[in-house]
Amino acid sequence: MKIRLLFVFVILAALVRLGLHFLPTPPYNFSPISAIGLFGAAYFSRRWMAFFVPLAALFLTDLVLNNVLYAQYYPNFTWFTSFWTYGAFSLVILAGFLMLRTKRTPVRVLGTSLSASLIFFLVSNFGVWAVSGMYGKSFFDLLMCYVAGLPFLGNTIVGDLFFSAVMFGSYEWVMRQKVATQTV
Repeated sequence: MKIRLLFVFVILAALVRLGLHFLPTPPYNFSPISAIGLFGAAYFSRRWMAFFVPLAALFLTDLVLNNVLYAQYYPNFTWFTSFWTYGAFSLVILAGFLMLRTKRTPVRVLGTSLSASLIFFLVSNFGVWAVSGMYGKSFFDLLMCYVAGLPFLGNTIVGDLFFSAVMFGSYEWVMRQKVATQTV
């Protein structure tokens, strides 16, 4: 029962990620993807599933977004074209694994969610600076890349906090309801 419920939560969050792109003006970087990573790391009992399931959710939703909804902008999407994004997401999962695996409190979820936002911001913007050709290769250019990414950081933080609260809170509520009905 528990493993199926975990999959349902991940699938629903992945569908929300896709659904947000059907809004007239999608809120950039407001996404449940980091929450999926933290959630998977915290609750999947098998370590390989804690990494594989969230990464699979990111990859499958990326395939749909980049090859169906935004195909004109991202032709021929592959795993390798998003190395920095997947690297950042892997670090988010690792942070969730380290911080939420044994103890999940609201304060820990909040702190890890904020850490996830910063990890993603720092790694993905570093990747833009390193490989895009949009910036020179000096330290000043790296700082300029981070400054240019600041408008997206706000939505990342709000999205990570919101979706982490929804996923972790809803799951804990469902599990408490299950325990309550079993004891009655």
